[in-house]
Amino acid sequence: MAPPRRVASKEPAKSKAKRPAKRPAKRPAKSATSGRPKSVTRAKAARSAKQQFLDSYAREHATTLKVLRALPQGQSAFRPHERSQSASDLIYTLIVEQELTRRALAGGPIFGGGTMPPKPADFNAGIEQFDRGYAALVGLIKRTPDAKLQTTVQFPTAPGQLGQWPVVDFAWYMLLDHIHHRGQFSVYVRMAGGKVPSIYGPSGDEPWT
Repeated sequence: MAPPRRVASKEPAKSKAKRPAKRPAKRPAKSATSGRPKSVTRAKAARSAKQQFLDSYAREHATTLKVLRALPQGQSAFRPHERSQSASDLIYTLIVEQELTRRALAGGPIFGGGTMPPKPADFNAGIEQFDRGYAALVGLIKRTPDAKLQTTVQFPTAPGQLGQWPVVDFAWYMLLDHIHHRGQFSVYVRMAGGKVPSIYGPSGDEPWT
């Protein structure tokens, strides 16, 4: 009898290891409200109300200095209409607003709380006084506790009507009025023969291209 054949053992075929499919790189999730990446939104939210104001104030002050310095020499008395403030008057208005903000940070009162800053001797002195006032106000804001920024001061809310303003809201109100007067001043610069610098984007005299 022939010897029995040896049956070759069948080992299970080795399965080829599959490489994991490449996943597309994850993009930062976007906030449903702003459309910005959540990491940016969180970073912004992490800034205190005080820091948000200081950051905006720094940008706006630097821009305002550019606009003020663009007025041609010898045009400080310029006014576009007899009922308009002169260029010198406008810069003094900005200085007075700094004082009103200082009074609010001190707890008020906004009106009748002391003398106003002196009027500068000339336009260039006004720019220097305005810049010094900014630096002093920034120092005061930094020293002011966050809780005090939420206390209130009295200030008009309508003709003949006073209301309570949180100090931080009043500071923003003064900054927005500052921006309003800067817009006025940019018109003065153009009409007085000067070149209007970039403010929130390119101007006809300062293009970005």
